[in-house]
Amino acid sequence: MKKIGEQSYFLQKPVNICGASAIVGPKEKEGPLHSYFDQCLEDEFWGEKSWESAESKFVKETTNMAISKSGIAVNQIDFCLAGDLLNQCIASSFGLRESNIPYFGLFGACSTFVESLILGSCLIDGDFATNVLCASSSHFCSAEKQFRFPLELGNQRPPSSQWTVTGSGATILTKDGTGPFITGFTPGKIVDMGIKDANNMGAAMAGAAEDTLIRHFKDTGTKPSDYDAIFTGDLGYIGKDILIDLASSKGYNIKSNYTDCGVMIFDKEKQDTHSGGSGCGCVASVFCGYIYKMLQKKEYKKVLLIATGALMNSTSSQQGESIPGIAHAVSIKI
Repeated sequence: MKKIGEQSYFLQKPVNICGASAIVGPKEKEGPLHSYFDQCLEDEFWGEKSWESAESKFVKETTNMAISKSGIAVNQIDFCLAGDLLNQCIASSFGLRESNIPYFGLFGACSTFVESLILGSCLIDGDFATNVLCASSSHFCSAEKQFRFPLELGNQRPPSSQWTVTGSGATILTKDGTGPFITGFTPGKIVDMGIKDANNMGAAMAGAAEDTLIRHFKDTGTKPSDYDAIFTGDLGYIGKDILIDLASSKGYNIKSNYTDCGVMIFDKEKQDTHSGGSGCGCVASVFCGYIYKMLQKKEYKKVLLIATGALMNSTSSQQGESIPGIAHAVSIKI
């Protein structure tokens, strides 16, 4: 049986991660992780006529770079699993429409990248695929226009708000290789904290992160110290502090080896990003840029990556709905 406990799973054969790449925008270039990204742009438009078209270009170029790094021919990639924040996931579908790879569009809000890693691992472990492309993206300007207010209005952002990452991350999962390897995963359940403030995503998602984190520990018999590092993406500063408190109330001290991708990608004080980064491109670019390279260098030998998402849209917010959260976890080792 591959199922462990209530909702965790071990892979019969660990799935290899290879060919990771990350491309980010100009604000991310000014952040502390800039040297880990494959390409940092000077312009959010990247030569395109719209922010949405620019985001599609992020997806196209990032996935092409990941494929090139992997050394695997495009016609040998069995599936592409990708998603973003735009309506009907057009950044992914438009960016990949020339790839000629069987495509599944995913939506898990900001948890989409880890969702793709989980489903890709299942396809490979179940012998339905040998090579799977996983990707996700986001763009600050397109996300603001869709979920909040057009930038031209110049609305003031509250301290609890997060800055959507302009960027994309992509990687290739393969049946064979030298690692890093995905060894198991804990898919999340929908958790609704009753929060209705669309400018406080970290608080809305923290409950889902806690639910998945604690379930993972209980199912697998592990504890925080079994991992060199635990990453969430993207709770930001507020959600990170809430998760630390929630985990502590359940008897798990994660403070010493835990951080959040939304906290890592920006310099809060110098860049005025309030509660940190967010978006599908946040965890994807931080993993494919920084975490993956640290695993390759064996600076980290075992990590737990938990991607969080707010399952809402602009209509649900306008109708006064609360914001359900989701969090998916993967265990990765070298």
